[in-house]
Amino acid sequence: MFFAILGRGVKSGLQTTYSLALIIVPIYLIITLLGKTPVLGWVGRLFQPLMELLGLPGEAVMGVVLGNVLNLYAAIGAITPLKLDQKQTTVFALFLLLSHSLPLEAAVSRMAGVKAWPFVILRLLAGFFLAAGLNLLWI
Repeated sequence: MFFAILGRGVKSGLQTTYSLALIIVPIYLIITLLGKTPVLGWVGRLFQPLMELLGLPGEAVMGVVLGNVLNLYAAIGAITPLKLDQKQTTVFALFLLLSHSLPLEAAVSRMAGVKAWPFVILRLLAGFFLAAGLNLLWI
């Protein structure tokens, strides 16, 4: 009985690892490759003023967008090559704690009878302002 339970646990763990790897590894590779081209630099410079309010490099916007549009695992894959420090990682995580997987959650909101757009805007603004506040208050 123990080995049957252990076998199911190992199988479930491997399936989960495989599912996450299918998301994280390609995005990590894409962001790493973009980092070797001017593209990530251009995107970073474009969003630098906005990301500075959060204490993040401009390139972190890729992780914010992927986290909001896809899921948190895509965001992790996008920011890992950026080598963020502890403060930056915490600020980034707080932002996405409040605003992640927005298309999916907007659909769920609609099914629950809540208008999606005000809900999405509220989550984005709450995430941004709380992350900016944490950045300012971090000692």
